[in-house]
Amino acid sequence: MTSVRRDWTDPLAGEARTRYRRILRFAAWHLLVTWWFELFLPRVGLRRLTERSRARRMRRFAQRFHGLAVELGGLMIKVGQFMSSRLDVLPPEITAELEGLQDEVPPVPFPAIRALAEAELGAPLEAVFASIDETPIAAASLGQAHRAKLLPGNAEDTGLSSVVFKVQRPGIDKIVDVDLAALRRVGGWLSRIRIVSNRADVPALIKEFAQTSLEEIDYLNEAANSERFAADFVDDARVTVPGVVWERTTRRVLTLEDVTAIKITDAESLRMAGIDPASVAPVFASVMFDQLFTNGFFHADPHPGNIFVTPNAGSAAHPWKLTFIDFGMMGEVPAKTRSGLRKLLIAAASRDGKGLVAAISDVGVLMPSADTAELERAMTQLFARFGGMGFAELRDVDPREFRDFGAEFGNVIRSLPFQLPENFLLIIRAMSLTSGVCSSLDVRFNLWDSVEPYAAQLLRDERGNLVNDVAAQAFDAAALALRLPKRLDGLVTKLEDGALQVSNRRLERQIARIIALLKRAVGALVFGAILVAGSVIRAEDLVLGNVLMFGSVVPLLYGLWSGRGHL
Repeated sequence: MTSVRRDWTDPLAGEARTRYRRILRFAAWHLLVTWWFELFLPRVGLRRLTERSRARRMRRFAQRFHGLAVELGGLMIKVGQFMSSRLDVLPPEITAELEGLQDEVPPVPFPAIRALAEAELGAPLEAVFASIDETPIAAASLGQAHRAKLLPGNAEDTGLSSVVFKVQRPGIDKIVDVDLAALRRVGGWLSRIRIVSNRADVPALIKEFAQTSLEEIDYLNEAANSERFAADFVDDARVTVPGVVWERTTRRVLTLEDVTAIKITDAESLRMAGIDPASVAPVFASVMFDQLFTNGFFHADPHPGNIFVTPNAGSAAHPWKLTFIDFGMMGEVPAKTRSGLRKLLIAAASRDGKGLVAAISDVGVLMPSADTAELERAMTQLFARFGGMGFAELRDVDPREFRDFGAEFGNVIRSLPFQLPENFLLIIRAMSLTSGVCSSLDVRFNLWDSVEPYAAQLLRDERGNLVNDVAAQAFDAAALALRLPKRLDGLVTKLEDGALQVSNRRLERQIARIIALLKRAVGALVFGAILVAGSVIRAEDLVLGNVLMFGSVVPLLYGLWSGRGHL
């Protein structure tokens, strides 16, 4: 709040105060309505009235917020998009209404853009660019983009000529401060309401949202993200990323290679370029899986405006590429979370309801106190009935089946104590947008068709790691065990040679027994290691697995034979 009050001392103080109060009034009114219908009326015996009107009230709230977000712009549009992805917390009447909220607002007049850009770059635009198109190619709530041409010297140095010149909206940093201050105040209100605080840690969610928003208005951060993303796919012929013109980039100005091509969901243009839209969907899904489950660094805003399909006539193997832009909203998946997500993906692909719930718990989505028995039953039935269906198939399912499933398990799922780990919201958003883009490319697209082979590869990798771990541990233990008899033999030799002045026949017999036991232990240990490795590999390679399993008998016989004389 302190920073916002300080900002209100400038000439825009009246506008900032009005914006702040308008957001709070909107939130306060709808919190009051929710309290009246969801808490007060049920207590006086009018629960049925509340339940009958709930869906209508939720839709009305979402529609009003949609209007407020479009009018105010700034972070309010981002808040709406944030809410649309909160399927775990918010009812579908709200998320469905806000799904279509687009981050497009009227453009800022070019003179204001020019003034900000020249102040950032420290020179007139004519001294920086050969030409600039004053009509923006995109205008969003945080910034807008124009096409430009680099001066001949810069073009020669960078190897680029046509660029996209992205500039923040003037005053957006102050608007973001005001919006975040209002959101923190609303979050404080919500954290005092038990039915809300039991379902979600609202202050933590607002903190995550604030961090993402502040990173998004720092174009130096976006440029660094772009180069990191490009490095992850440097050897992948499916993906390309625009180059950054660092000499013309600051915190508020970003200059990039112009890579504008065919919008990924423009099916007609794709067909005109000889590209089947249906062939793009599985490649896009696979690239997103690689980001989430392999690289751990992913594009968190893969909506159709941020992905192009670029024809690549020079390559028969890859006649087109996916071109990603706008790296302001990125997510990172820590190694531990990535491992849990892999288990979750494998469980989903194998339609394992119990395994899926266990993986969700491992990732940290369910709190330890959650009773998961009913959720396991729900997931098992869900997979049994709807698992593997594509978008087109799901549309043909009788809506009553969905209603019946919701009636039976909806309350169970909603009552569970969920908590989202850091960045998990961005993962949900990325996968939701991925599914939507793929379905628009091909209504028959079945996400399972992309998930299953990817999950199978992950499973092979996991098994390979298991075999390597078992083998490494077995050989380390075997090496140690094999060295022990030799060292004990040396001890006996010293005893026999008189190097050690010990004369105790009983001790000698005990040492001999230890040596025999160790030889047996070594044989049994190596036998077990090879047998386990063979059984794991057999699922993927029948011949090699059988050879290892039969071969494991050799060290077993050795251990039994070599130790028989001393026991």
